[in-house]
Amino acid sequence: MNPTAMAWRVGWSRGLVELRQSFTNAEELISHFLWPALMVGTLFFLRDTSFADTGFLLGVLVLPSILGMNAAMSMVSMSQQLTADREDGTLLRAKATPHGMVGYLVGKIVSVSGGLLADLAIFLIPALFIISGLAIGDIGSWLTLAWVLALGLVATLPLGAVLGSVFTSTRSQGLLTLPILGVIAISGIFYPITALPEWVQWIAQLFPIYWLGLGTRSALLPDGAVTVEIGDSWRHLETIGVLGLWAVAGLLVAPMVLRRMARRESGSSVAARREKALRRV
Repeated sequence: MNPTAMAWRVGWSRGLVELRQSFTNAEELISHFLWPALMVGTLFFLRDTSFADTGFLLGVLVLPSILGMNAAMSMVSMSQQLTADREDGTLLRAKATPHGMVGYLVGKIVSVSGGLLADLAIFLIPALFIISGLAIGDIGSWLTLAWVLALGLVATLPLGAVLGSVFTSTRSQGLLTLPILGVIAISGIFYPITALPEWVQWIAQLFPIYWLGLGTRSALLPDGAVTVEIGDSWRHLETIGVLGLWAVAGLLVAPMVLRRMARRESGSSVAARREKALRRV
């Protein structure tokens, strides 16, 4: 078998194993359910709140937005896992095997994507019992949701890999939290973006979180809800364009950054990081 094809096959198997382990590990199992539970709780309190005089309930507008936000947050999960594997030497072991980095990255993409889909299901199933009025009876809605999420993952996972290569320890991952929360706050996830100042709207549209939220809203909201969006349009072409640009940029930059990071990895660097971590303890 072709070595590269073998690496992809090994990576696929590794990703499935990691995904299965994440649902048998108590700590990771809690993380799978905690965030969806918090979002379901948020929807519960927004379910009867109307947005201005549009007649639309915030809960209806927010539910699909949260799906898009969670897809974008997959880059954080990718970054955290890559940093942790770099710190404990897993990445060094992958580097030492033929085509090991290819298999490693394929495995991470499989495990992170699979975990994301599971988290979305954990959130969506109870949320549908709380919120009504979504356009979920049309197959076209689910097809739109599928391509938006797929393109969103391609746009954000490489970015997560780049961020993971920048941070040298899991402790430093906390530096990601504040700016990402800031971008979420201005991206129209929990409140329509048209209620924000115009200059804030322009900033939000530079990042994939806004476009993922817009795409998921276009899939699951009734046609009349488009009136709360910029330009009274779902802007599918713009969504494809912006997410596509992020995807191309990530796919071009991520391999170069990861190869450079892997070249710098050595047994001595892993040992130094481990000793530093022990001193902190």
